[in-house]
Amino acid sequence: MIRRPVAVVTAIVLFAEGLGIALLQWFLGTVVDRQKMSLAGLDPDAMSLSSKAGGVVFGLYFAFCGLVALLVAIRDRPAAGLGRVVLISAAVVHGLLGALTVGLVGWGAFVFMMVVLALVVLTLMTYDRKAGTGEPGPDEEGAPAAPVAPPAAGAS
Repeated sequence: MIRRPVAVVTAIVLFAEGLGIALLQWFLGTVVDRQKMSLAGLDPDAMSLSSKAGGVVFGLYFAFCGLVALLVAIRDRPAAGLGRVVLISAAVVHGLLGALTVGLVGWGAFVFMMVVLALVVLTLMTYDRKAGTGEPGPDEEGAPAAPVAPPAAGAS
């Protein structure tokens, strides 16, 4: 089936994105620090530190999302509880970032964000069905109704 490979690819992409975001923010913080740049009188050291800290936090968030996707692939079961919430939040973040990047960065970044969004949503959706049956899960609409008993003998 396609579920495991999609979850593994999602995990790899989220790990790479987390590392990329952390390194980019660290680089930007270093640039601000070395050039002593200031925005509207803000302290350059505070701007540099907050950029680096934000990059680390955001990178760890994406790494955690990647870990959840990897666990989904390894266990071959859907994410539940906090893991499901984390993957849903990653989908929402990529949707919002995609909307922002199209205007600020360009169409290439938008396409990347939409591909990651599609991977996360596909990881969430492919595990919503019972394994191997193609039938809806117990909590979905369209679940089969309880079987009807055959009519009693002699009833007309």
